[in-house]
Amino acid sequence: MSHTHQLQLYWEKVAHHLLDQDQETWLQRKVKGMEERGERIMRVTFRIHPYHRMAYERHTSYRYLLSLSILIQNGRHYYLEEGVHEGSATFLKDKMLGHRVTTETICPPEEVGFSEYVYREDERIPSFSYDRREAVRYAERWWDDANPAYPQFENDCTNFVSQCLRAGGLPTWGVPHQTRGWWYQNGKWSYSWSVAHAFKWYLSGSTKGQVAKEVFSADQLSPGDIICYDFQGNDRFDHNTIVVKLNKDGMPLVNAHTTNSRHRYWDYKDSTAYTPDIEYKFYTIGG
Repeated sequence: MSHTHQLQLYWEKVAHHLLDQDQETWLQRKVKGMEERGERIMRVTFRIHPYHRMAYERHTSYRYLLSLSILIQNGRHYYLEEGVHEGSATFLKDKMLGHRVTTETICPPEEVGFSEYVYREDERIPSFSYDRREAVRYAERWWDDANPAYPQFENDCTNFVSQCLRAGGLPTWGVPHQTRGWWYQNGKWSYSWSVAHAFKWYLSGSTKGQVAKEVFSADQLSPGDIICYDFQGNDRFDHNTIVVKLNKDGMPLVNAHTTNSRHRYWDYKDSTAYTPDIEYKFYTIGG
């Protein structure tokens, strides 16, 4: 039996026993969250896309993408949650020795070492109208793809959210200074455009044009708004998402990059980077 076929059988078993499997703890947390919200899983489908193979003596390792789709009943409504996850597996001859799926990871320290004051600006720009529908439309179009008009990063969540906000009409400013404003132009960009922690400080600190207003619970958000995630609770923000719709209880479902996700429940308790110390910041766009 080929290694790829073994992986296929592994995920068939997980998918068919999603409610009681214990191999993938991140999926356990996802299912538990659905049960707590009174949701029902109606259908699960998956695809495996191996993209790297390395063999050494009797050992073979693979890296692959797992595309997972879950049809969920939420009251009288249905929605499809989708995600593309990074997987790896190691085999000794024909026996699978180890397997791991990674959704999100903690940002390395060098990516978040920015001072708060850089993003606390007093300059003003003309007032703007934020088109939430266009921001969401962009997030739905590009959640699992890369717009060739922009660069793509290994940790692409903030770059993706920035593109969505720009599509919604959020003004850019600060060119050409990387540590000022929020901008992308001619293949160059500010730190706040692409780095999760810097983007959070921009939203929280910029008074330029009343870009955003912090609120204090997820149910205060609307489609087109932003959630920032500090997985370890150490005031270093690792991830950003954009709200694209609300469930029957008025809670956000989000789209994101890095682990490309669509209609994912906002709290990310299903993330492999999740810890009990996680902190969130919630921002409504447009002040």
